[in-house]
Amino acid sequence: MLGVLLAIFFVALLFVLVSIIKFKLHPFLALLLGGLLMGILAGMPLDKTAAAMAAGFGGTMQGIGIIIVLGVALGSLLHVSGCTSQIAALLLRVTGTQNTPMAIALTGYIVSIPVFFDAAFVILVNLVKTLSRQGRVPFATLVTALAVGLITTHAMVIPTPGPIAVAATMDVNIGWFLFYAIIASLAGVLVGGVLYGKYLGTRPEYKNDFADAFEEEFVKDEALQEVADTKKLPSGELGIFLIFFPILIILMGTVAGMFLEKGTTAHMVFTFLGDKNIALLLGLFMGFFCLRPYLTDSFNDLVNEACTQSGIILAITGAGGAFGKIINETGIGKQLVEGMTGLTDGSGALILIAAFIISQVLRAAQGSTTVALVTTAAIFAPVVANMQGVSPLLASLAICAGGIGLSLPNDSGFWVINRFGRFDVPSTMRVWTVGGTLSGVTALIVVLILSMFTNSLPGLL
Repeated sequence: MLGVLLAIFFVALLFVLVSIIKFKLHPFLALLLGGLLMGILAGMPLDKTAAAMAAGFGGTMQGIGIIIVLGVALGSLLHVSGCTSQIAALLLRVTGTQNTPMAIALTGYIVSIPVFFDAAFVILVNLVKTLSRQGRVPFATLVTALAVGLITTHAMVIPTPGPIAVAATMDVNIGWFLFYAIIASLAGVLVGGVLYGKYLGTRPEYKNDFADAFEEEFVKDEALQEVADTKKLPSGELGIFLIFFPILIILMGTVAGMFLEKGTTAHMVFTFLGDKNIALLLGLFMGFFCLRPYLTDSFNDLVNEACTQSGIILAITGAGGAFGKIINETGIGKQLVEGMTGLTDGSGALILIAAFIISQVLRAAQGSTTVALVTTAAIFAPVVANMQGVSPLLASLAICAGGIGLSLPNDSGFWVINRFGRFDVPSTMRVWTVGGTLSGVTALIVVLILSMFTNSLPGLL
């Protein structure tokens, strides 16, 4: 049964990729048709297949719909006010051109700790465009650094939902989990984000691309340069504050929620403010309040433009969610777990590799990092608990590392990178899929190295 489901999954995935790349079918339609093909070939009832498609689309919109629109609006606000260019100038002064990829990767790494991946990328991508243009750093290099920094933290570092769920399910100490997660994830970002991103920048198709796909935006900026020169521009420090303002609200809500008693007014208030949608809404109004003197367009015009720009992103990411939901409903995840857990033989390293592989394949099969982590942890918790010499903490990290890479078109993040970066599908896979996979594999290697010192390093057993 597992072999049949895997074959059907690859047929559906191949259909999506060929439809988009070869026949130029719109990704929205290709993803919907690919999901329907997956459900029908897997023998799902037709009514259940249609219901899963709608549920997947709606569930994706519930999770990221509002934050994409708000993120686009905030990013546009920073851009048209001249704030983004000032941030770029500040970062270039601090880091120098040679270290820009590292600075961007670490920015993504930090920002993604409290902020949802899609929103963080949308907020920061305009900064990446400007840094590429002004610093003459290949755009693909900086997008890789940013995207890999964001997704690696999202999959490995608490308080993001996936790692928290894994740590709780595996019953490991949160403090030690965070300590070793930072070590493994930083290594992953360095290899998959910075080094691989620099390598991409040396390839002929990318080395002379300094955000050229956004030429019309820069032409518009240059046309307004005389106006910009006659007025005081916002500072780069103000721009950084506005980027981190919603992040600080979310972090404040998260920390306060951990210490305040549930059900109290204070707990409800901080939980409300810490909601990612509310925090980004407050961030947008804070941005307008601070940048109002530097704007030439009305606030309503900016929001209207953000809604227009977000439409295609919402359609494609929703279709990706529909595809992933149908795949998940076929039961492929359960079959994968049952088939692969039998491969373990009690070896600590083999258990860690099996945990990584199952998490990685589940990530590819249904698109969601969090779902892959939660599902894999639920299976491995009793397995690891009954084995001598296997560190539950390292098994948890292996599971988290498996959720980083192998992002395919059934993942909404794939299309966020694709559309906001204006890449074609093959370039998206080089920048996003390969970069993330390298990060995950690197993190696993670090985990395997740590497993050699299970009995000597603190907190592993």
